[in-house]
Amino acid sequence: MSILVVGVNHRSGPLPLLERLTIAPEHLAKRVAGLAQRDNIREAVVLSTCNRTEVYVIAERFHGAYSDVCDFLCELGDLDIDELSPHLFSQHDDAAVGHLFEVAAGLDSAVLGEGEILGQIRTAWQVARDESAARVSLNLLLRSAVETGKRARSETAIGRGTASVSHAAVEMLGDVVGDLAGRRITVVGAGSMGEGVAVALHKAGGAEICVVNRSPERGAALAQRVGATAVGFDELELALASSDVIVASTGSGEPVITVDLIERARPADAAPLFVIDIAVPRDVEADVATLPGITVLDLDDLRDWADRGRALREKETDLVRGIVREEVENFGVELTARQAAPLVASMHQAAEAVRTAEIERFASRLAELDQSDRDTVESLTKAIVSKLLHEPSVRLKTDAGTPQGDRNAAAMRDLFDLG
Repeated sequence: MSILVVGVNHRSGPLPLLERLTIAPEHLAKRVAGLAQRDNIREAVVLSTCNRTEVYVIAERFHGAYSDVCDFLCELGDLDIDELSPHLFSQHDDAAVGHLFEVAAGLDSAVLGEGEILGQIRTAWQVARDESAARVSLNLLLRSAVETGKRARSETAIGRGTASVSHAAVEMLGDVVGDLAGRRITVVGAGSMGEGVAVALHKAGGAEICVVNRSPERGAALAQRVGATAVGFDELELALASSDVIVASTGSGEPVITVDLIERARPADAAPLFVIDIAVPRDVEADVATLPGITVLDLDDLRDWADRGRALREKETDLVRGIVREEVENFGVELTARQAAPLVASMHQAAEAVRTAEIERFASRLAELDQSDRDTVESLTKAIVSKLLHEPSVRLKTDAGTPQGDRNAAAMRDLFDLG
């Protein structure tokens, strides 16, 4: 068994490529289910966010599984392997485990320490479990990753300050446009990103916020929380006409703010408009940035801005990396112990079969005993078997994954005739 991660993330690939590989939430279940059915893959989890699309698999055959994942990514983005290969990131076994744990801890995020990734990992894991794509091994891996992320945030200050993409977008906005007081800001999309932006704007105070969402009920619920107004997408043009700032974060998969829409909504001599696009794929048509008086910022700009503020939490990274190393070691110990578990179970089953057979052989003699005495015999024989097998069971689990463990396992299979 080998643990393998293959994918593209914000460190290895450009934003246009990440857009092509992003999986919409409603399509994730079908994608991961299909991936887990490939010949060389036993289990699979797909983590698709604005910063990464990474595939974690338990490989039946390493090279075959790597090829299967590459084919999956090429199909996903309608890419040739030559287009994909220069940007692929891959690790296996301990390195793959360490990478996932660093992602969960916020060390591999564009905004160092951001907390949204932990929820995204939980979601990816739940989808894989629902599709029976994550079973024993990946369930253990993802559970350990979530625990690592929780420890990083509870035992260090890695998550203090700006620790989410949406909050970072609002802070960048303040740097770019200055005081937000009195600014008319339209938040397009009321999903998790849009909610984070609206909440951060509300905490910053002073801005007039309008939430535009396809579902009027969800938009209205968010608006009520943050003291904003809410409209449907049919009023997007009207909202843009009166906006100083637009923050776009829908999951539409295609541009919702186009050149045509902006030109209809705003005269050529309108006041300057700032547009921040934190959606992947992007919500804003590329040519919008060429219009006079329009400034468009996207995730690449946000990452550049976030890099300048990393020093505030950089001193915590050594502490977090220590937690990651500890959790990787713990995971390895538990994984090897679990690999010994089937042999230990078989050994106990074989011994129990002998015990019950002997009880049955003496059934006529035991029949003379009352129920209390028969229960005592049952308990006594079970205790003897358990005590005799305790030390061999412990040794098998403790030495699993080592040459001595392999010798112990071979001896137990021979002694108990376990095949």
